[in-house]
Amino acid sequence: MQLTFDADVEDFRAEFVAFLDENLPDGAATGVRPGSSADVPDWARRWQRLQFDNGWLLPGNPPEFGGRNATILQQYVHLEELSRRRIYHSFNPQGLGIIAASILSFGTPEQKQRWAVPILRAEITAALGMSEPGAGSDLAGLRTRAVLDGDHFVVNGQKVWTSGAHDADVLLTFVRTNPDAPKHKGISVLLIPTDTPGVVRRPFPSVAASDDLDFNEVFFTDVRVPAENLVGELDGGWGVANGALGHERTLLWLSFADRLQDLVEDFRPVTVLDRDRYATLAMDLQSLRLLGSAALARAARGEQDVAALSVLKLLGSEAVQSASEHALDAAGEDGLVHPAWTAPFNPWNNDHFSTGWFERYVRSFAGTIAGGTSEIQRTIVAERVLGLPRG
Repeated sequence: MQLTFDADVEDFRAEFVAFLDENLPDGAATGVRPGSSADVPDWARRWQRLQFDNGWLLPGNPPEFGGRNATILQQYVHLEELSRRRIYHSFNPQGLGIIAASILSFGTPEQKQRWAVPILRAEITAALGMSEPGAGSDLAGLRTRAVLDGDHFVVNGQKVWTSGAHDADVLLTFVRTNPDAPKHKGISVLLIPTDTPGVVRRPFPSVAASDDLDFNEVFFTDVRVPAENLVGELDGGWGVANGALGHERTLLWLSFADRLQDLVEDFRPVTVLDRDRYATLAMDLQSLRLLGSAALARAARGEQDVAALSVLKLLGSEAVQSASEHALDAAGEDGLVHPAWTAPFNPWNNDHFSTGWFERYVRSFAGTIAGGTSEIQRTIVAERVLGLPRG
């Protein structure tokens, strides 16, 4: 078993560390904080653009799209070094990790230049229009309609839980274009600029805080979208959706490892029970890293193991949620104070990871939903890892 990286990977790491040492923004210049997941302050836009221009934004991409054709192991050490310094990869995470990636995978050359590159360079921001009332985790149940009328689609319907929509410049929107086709086969994907007439965005607070405005309802009333904004094939949106979430899941376990590491550093056990729970947290972190390293090795050999990613997603998301609840319990009444800080302020990280214990706990639920719910992951593990029959 090899527990170290080859010289080419460590050379790659050293080059990135040197870039960070020379170019990371001065912490004193980061005082303006993002208001949503599509609200990127000017200093963060400049930083993201600098990373893109130097091939460090998404190293696995080709140079023209912010990368340097890095291997999976090189991509891993890149994320590892960001984690060491608690540097948030992008303050428009869906724009970077799902929307731009989907356009690069399924879009035309013109769409890549018009939409993906500006998103990657933080010249514009993007939000993901998937969930609807009555169709949250069931994308195939969506009802927002798009009817082709000449060289435009006319869109009518509603989305909900659309993170950052009120600050985004464009929505990657899943719509039903063929109501007569089977549910999974009548879906298409449109890029809809948010300033298009008929688009109405209504942000609403989350349970974390009354001033936490990230979620949105988005309403489409006779919205005319150029047909050239269709991403992928007409009625081929199910494949785009699976590709979009695939981009999100590949190294998703690393984000849960980061949150567990944060909890190891910030959790203050008081009682014997607290210390027992803290020990469980430390073991969960170690287990996730070991299982993740094994999955990483398989990926480096070119082996596909979707079921293993489900194990990592399930373990990581639920370990974070459990440990966050235990840290809240240990804090007692003080854990309910809002606003509050439970970790030192970090100028380059997302403030959500340092706020009061109640907020950190309720935010942990997103991890068991986004990227595939825990229920879906358990089904995959049961059928594809344990070999259980379909019930």
